[in-house]
Amino acid sequence: MIRINLLPYREKRKKENIRRQVSIFFLCLILFLIGLFYVQIFLNGKITRMKAGIAATKSELAKYEKINKEIDEIVKKLDILGKKTTVIRNLQLERHKAVELLDTMTRAIVAKRMWFTRLESRHDTVSIDGIALDNKTVADFMTNLEKTRLFTAVNLQSIRQESIRGQNIALKRFAIVCNKVPLIPPGKAEKKKP
Repeated sequence: MIRINLLPYREKRKKENIRRQVSIFFLCLILFLIGLFYVQIFLNGKITRMKAGIAATKSELAKYEKINKEIDEIVKKLDILGKKTTVIRNLQLERHKAVELLDTMTRAIVAKRMWFTRLESRHDTVSIDGIALDNKTVADFMTNLEKTRLFTAVNLQSIRQESIRGQNIALKRFAIVCNKVPLIPPGKAEKKKP
């Protein structure tokens, strides 16, 4: 009878399988480590590019901040210049307002029936004191003042009867306060321009 020993062959086969599995494991481990290395290099490159982009963006932002500061300074200067031109326009209007006020008063007065004793012009009001022959003359004078374009309101402050010494003539002493039309407020003159 012939005996065949198959045990060593099986052992060799087992060793061969174990060696193959260990080789595959190490090969997979090496490939995995190489893959990690390439991913690390890729991510480091991406991080470097992003940091360079951030630095470039920050430098552009600093440049634009300087430009914004210059623009803000120019806007402030333009605002100051606009206020100055408004003041100049108001001064020009005021220069002519005194002449226009006197002209308006001479046109509004009721001729030969009244006269002024005091005329005072302030920034936003005009105070008029005078003497008239009767109440109707004062009312006509107030109506004439309201028709002009210089005043927004005409208010009678007081009216009282007064007689001249030595004569029996009864006159009416009156006080009127008129509100002037407002001047151009600062900032509105620039908005009106197209």
